[in-house]
Amino acid sequence: MRKILFILIATLGVFASAAAQNIADNAIGLRLGDSDGFGTEVNYQRALSENNRLEFALGWRSNKHVNAYKLTGLYQWVWVLDGNFNWYVGAGGGLGQIDFNNDFPGNPDNETFGFAAGDIGIEYDFDFPLLISLDFRPEFGFGDYRDDVDFDIGLGVRYQF
Repeated sequence: MRKILFILIATLGVFASAAAQNIADNAIGLRLGDSDGFGTEVNYQRALSENNRLEFALGWRSNKHVNAYKLTGLYQWVWVLDGNFNWYVGAGGGLGQIDFNNDFPGNPDNETFGFAAGDIGIEYDFDFPLLISLDFRPEFGFGDYRDDVDFDIGLGVRYQF
């Protein structure tokens, strides 16, 4: 039984390493999503190895009632699905600041908050230097305003170099 288990693990390891691909050293672009109004992020990805990378983002929102920004950092693992399709998972966190434009007595007008985040998504790596992605990022907030779980779904478009 141990020999069969060893052979199975070794075979899976060979297939996993054969399916690894080189991801772009750098990618920069936009991620458009929605989680309590953070609609747009400037996004940068930096490869660490064949299938690991860091992702950094600066998101912002400004409208009649709220001005906010959010800094995010994620560590991601990337695997090939089929051809140029990849899937990835990651974890990280960040900080944000939100400013409410209200004049209600007794309510704070702004707040700094922290959050922990997970990330799972799919991406397509074109033959030219363009990467598009669709991901799901649950965020666990730590603050008075952001003290719950927010589910962020985003579409990313990045230039690779």
